[in-house]
Amino acid sequence: MSGGPPPMPAPVCLIENTDQGLQTVESALNLLRRIQQPVVVVAVVGLYRTGKSYLMNRLAQQQPGFALGSTIESKTKGIWMWCVPHPMKKGHTLVLLDTEGLGDVDKGDSKNDAWVFCLGVLLSSTMVYNSRGTIDNQAIEKLHYVAELTEQIQVKSGGASEQDDDEMPEECEFVRFFPSFVWAVRDFTLERKIDGRDVSEDEYLDFALQLKKGLSAKVVNYNLPRECIRNFFPTRKCFTFPFPTEAKNMTHLDSMAEANLDPDFLKVADRFCSYIFAESRVKTVKGGHRVTGSRFSHLVKIYVDIINSGKVPCLENAVVAMAVIENQSAVNEAFQLFVQGMENLKKIFPIDLGPLSAEHQRLSTMATQEFLKHSFKDMEGKYMTQLQEKMGKLYKQLINENMDTSEKLCQKLLSDLYAPMAANIQQGSYAKPGGYDIYCRDRDAMVAKYRQHDKKGTKGEEMLKEFLQQKNAEANSILMADERLTEADKKLAEAREQAAVQEQQAKVAAQHQEDLQRALEDEKRNQEERLRRMEEKMEEERRLQREELDRALESKLKEQQMMEKGFKDKAEIMSQEIEQLKRKKNKLADAKFFKNFIIPVAKIGSNILSSILYYLRP
Repeated sequence: MSGGPPPMPAPVCLIENTDQGLQTVESALNLLRRIQQPVVVVAVVGLYRTGKSYLMNRLAQQQPGFALGSTIESKTKGIWMWCVPHPMKKGHTLVLLDTEGLGDVDKGDSKNDAWVFCLGVLLSSTMVYNSRGTIDNQAIEKLHYVAELTEQIQVKSGGASEQDDDEMPEECEFVRFFPSFVWAVRDFTLERKIDGRDVSEDEYLDFALQLKKGLSAKVVNYNLPRECIRNFFPTRKCFTFPFPTEAKNMTHLDSMAEANLDPDFLKVADRFCSYIFAESRVKTVKGGHRVTGSRFSHLVKIYVDIINSGKVPCLENAVVAMAVIENQSAVNEAFQLFVQGMENLKKIFPIDLGPLSAEHQRLSTMATQEFLKHSFKDMEGKYMTQLQEKMGKLYKQLINENMDTSEKLCQKLLSDLYAPMAANIQQGSYAKPGGYDIYCRDRDAMVAKYRQHDKKGTKGEEMLKEFLQQKNAEANSILMADERLTEADKKLAEAREQAAVQEQQAKVAAQHQEDLQRALEDEKRNQEERLRRMEEKMEEERRLQREELDRALESKLKEQQMMEKGFKDKAEIMSQEIEQLKRKKNKLADAKFFKNFIIPVAKIGSNILSSILYYLRP
């Protein structure tokens, strides 16, 4: 499918872990830039040597793929990527990210682990946390990276002007932007029972994330990672995998046929894959904007560059930086589409202004649609204005080129048609009694032939007017020399000559007026269509923001219900957060939403109309 992932027989390294820090791999970014489809990004994180890569190979539906390794040494260094067509969502690409194992003793760098985990959160739409054994306190303590996210991620830049006086703490907004959370527990051998009752995998996870009452340091430390998991991620899911095969065969897991794997393990693996395929959302960024492969490439580089600079990644700044790159690219691509169409039009110059204006409007609309398809967050219409100005400038140049071509063609045509008359004048054919009538007859025949020519362009009538004006003195000279005409006849003939010139001038003026009216009507229709499509674009962006807030509200409401069972203070705080989310959602319905965007767009149309008036003035 057009814009889909290029063939990738195997994963490639996306982010290298070097002595100089994390570095993006340009060849991998180039693969992403070719993907214009929305991407569903699934990242797996977890302690090293826990079988993360096997799960990703199952999701890719290909074996072998991500390196599994057969020793205690971690095989995955940095972050590796595999892009495949989404198996359930047509027109979407599934991007699988296998991250370097956390807690690798060879690295001895906990800060590196924290950033790998942070990137897993920032880049994915679904994050799979892979662990072994059980979800006990020790397992949750190993997930301390989640509690460090408040120090590693900012939602807004420090000078954000949109902050309200009652703005909630940033970590309370993480749920709007964070991925779904899936805990994959490998080599699970226990019975899932609570108080003697069989429970589901999700109930098992919720039980493990229950909070303790109390304010002691020990209780606070116990609750912190659990609260972070509950509050930061919009949805949680758990899968408990039994041992896939006998321990002696584990080193060959990536090459084993399914028939040799435990059937219960395969059932869980199939449920896991089906859930990921069906429930993982398209990757979005702050504001609900959907991410394509191209946008994702920018996002990866932006976050890695920020981390390497020693700064804290900011969701808002990342979106702004990504929007600048994508919107400028959208302008360039849309303009090239317009240029290509207008260059094809130049091949048939000269043409009348009507067809030229109509084709300009058609191509302008096409370019605008192409821009709107790839742009986002152009709230003030800066990039739309840039595109319209570039197209307007080129259109002016083409109007001039078309007129120059028309003028040259008409001059040559008039010269060729007049050549026999010029020869007659040289030979004195009109210098005799009755010569004026012969001259007029020849001239009228020449004008008729000129008008019959169907490819004169916009300057056709104007060049004829100038020609007749130039030959007016010549006609009067022949008229005065005609001895057969009386003085009265000559005065009448002279008046007819003047009337003919004036009639041609009126015809030129009428043609200008007709062309101008047509161009104005075309531009009016084009501007109305442009505004309609941009309003649709803005409404779509508002819808995405509402969906973003709805997901956050749904998550908060679920947590509030759980909190009300025994944590009234925390439930009250949750109620305040819910009300703040509702207020944000209500702001999106404000009629002023379009104000900053529509006014610049209307100005674009006014500038284009002024250009048409200037270039079509009589």
